Amino acid sequence: MTIQQRESILSYHFFYPLTIFQAKIFITFFVILFITGCPQTDNEDNNPDTTLHAITRNGLTTYYEDKNGPTGFEYELVKLFAENQGLTLKIESAHSLDEIFSKLDNNDIDIAAAGLTITPERQAKWLFSPPYLQIKQRVIYNRSINKKPKSITDLLNTRISVIANSSHHDILQKLQLKHPSLTWRSAPDVETLDLLDLLASNDIDYTIIDSNEFTANKGFYPQLRHAFELGPAGELAWAMPNTAANKKRQLQLQLFFKDIKEDGTLQQLEERFYSHITHLGQISTNTFAKAVKTKLPPYQQLIEETAKKHALDWRLLASISYQESHWNPLARSPTGVRGMMMLTRTTAKEMKVTNRLDATQSLEGGAAYLQKIKRRLPPSVKEPDRTWFALAAYNIGMGHLRDVRAITLKQGANPNKWADIKTRLPLLQKRRWYHKTR
Repeated sequence: MTIQQRESILSYHFFYPLTIFQAKIFITFFVILFITGCPQTDNEDNNPDTTLHAITRNGLTTYYEDKNGPTGFEYELVKLFAENQGLTLKIESAHSLDEIFSKLDNNDIDIAAAGLTITPERQAKWLFSPPYLQIKQRVIYNRSINKKPKSITDLLNTRISVIANSSHHDILQKLQLKHPSLTWRSAPDVETLDLLDLLASNDIDYTIIDSNEFTANKGFYPQLRHAFELGPAGELAWAMPNTAANKKRQLQLQLFFKDIKEDGTLQQLEERFYSHITHLGQISTNTFAKAVKTKLPPYQQLIEETAKKHALDWRLLASISYQESHWNPLARSPTGVRGMMMLTRTTAKEMKVTNRLDATQSLEGGAAYLQKIKRRLPPSVKEPDRTWFALAAYNIGMGHLRDVRAITLKQGANPNKWADIKTRLPLLQKRRWYHKTR
């Protein structure tokens, strides 16, 4: 089991399901406490001088509610900007792109932070922030029903559906000039998940989804696959009404995005909401979903009680114990670590665990050991990085973690940021680096 695998399991976000299909499987995904809950935004403050009124869309890549309140990549990003400007964020969720564009046209909102792709047509109407994420437009198909299409000609005379007024609709319009038999339906009042549901239930043959949105949601749709990309890569940015006030705000946004790119904040948000998904394969997702239903229930109460005793979120402890042993108290590795939390003899002795195969003792020992590691980390490591560091040390040892922090510092990166540390962990296997470490 690797740090990368552990990170994949731990990073899944729980969200309120939007469809019947998702309702069947939402229980398979855990929230981790250190994915910080956000306090409810004061939506009653309508003073334009102190309020930033933003509109967004509901979804994993934009805005959703978890047990602690609103979160999501776009939400966290626009919240940071509001705080940077000393403004109170007023967030509004739209039901369609048409609604967002209407609000922009009527100057009813300040910013549309909704995963919008910059296009020449949109730039002619509205102002845009600097781009913050590159995406690709991907053709998605149902592999259990259709063969993988290889080019646009395979899409002719098929049932294609996209979001109305989306950049995907614009791409298809341009392709239709060369392929007159290319047809599609532009669906109003739908979101990405609705299209994926239609594809999963064979109500359509193909759809087009931004790469970041498909990556975030593909774990829910094991039969859906990416076929090929249409058009050039796109860039996501915030849109604003074309007003004198927003031209000034555009300059503020340029400075804001420059700062969060330089200090690593933007990269951290990308890590938090996207990176884990690229490492989690469909097979492991399905295995995890099955284990939640069959293996977790006998141990859930014990995990909850142990986590509470050691001031941990129970889902964090459950995730670690799953990744260590798949909730098998009798698990044993070739290296001799054993039990639910796969403790070494040394660690078990240190944590006063007399029987590593006893689920209660193993969970107690593992939880106490994780907290002990966190206490040993320097104060300069803040959450959520502090928890990632503790998980890394639980896996590879505190000594190796110190080594990789030293390497990170030598390379001019931040030894207190997980985004910088994780990319340098493989260097510990290379002689030119490990011979310089302790």
